Amino acid sequence: VADMFKVIAGRSVPAARLLAPRSAVLVEPVRGRKSRSDPVAKSKEDRIKVPPPVDPVEMVVLKERFSEYQLIMKALRLEFKEEVLRKKYEEETGSLAEERARQEAEEHRALMEWNDQENARLLRLRIQRIQREKEETERKQAEAAIIREQKQQELIKAKETEILRLQEEAKNFITLENLDQRIEEALDNPKNYNFAVDKEGRVVKQTILL
Repeated sequence: VADMFKVIAGRSVPAARLLAPRSAVLVEPVRGRKSRSDPVAKSKEDRIKVPPPVDPVEMVVLKERFSEYQLIMKALRLEFKEEVLRKKYEEETGSLAEERARQEAEEHRALMEWNDQENARLLRLRIQRIQREKEETERKQAEAAIIREQKQQELIKAKETEILRLQEEAKNFITLENLDQRIEEALDNPKNYNFAVDKEGRVVKQTILL
């Protein structure tokens, strides 16, 4: 026995765990946590737990709604139960199995036919949409080409007008041929550019040529 206690003392497992019967429940104490048998802490001895207040009107409403909920759920359960029992009975009897298979095959055929028709309809709509988009693109391109042509013609007309204006102004340019004539005209018709203007551009003061 002494040798057994020496072996137990050398192990890290507590002796109570080794000596306890197999059916016993061992609860190891956890540091920092109270057990159910510990007394109330001194700081909480005078504390009185007060339940939260309950609104009577809200309680009545909740009771009514809960009663309605129970009635609805009961009706749904009965409905589902009746449907399940009916389907189970029909499947067990087997009287409608062949008819059900025929109906399912007919329904599948009808659905496949409807699917083919729907695919054909969507294809026609897609082709029409693509055609409309193509026509709209071509129309916009034609309009853009017309607008570019109009702008080009307007630019050419503006350039022609500018050339004609410059040609008209070139008639008054001073050249070697009319240089003497322009000098005589300037001397015969002197112009005074020494004047002052106000903010509105009116001449308010001008010197006199001598």
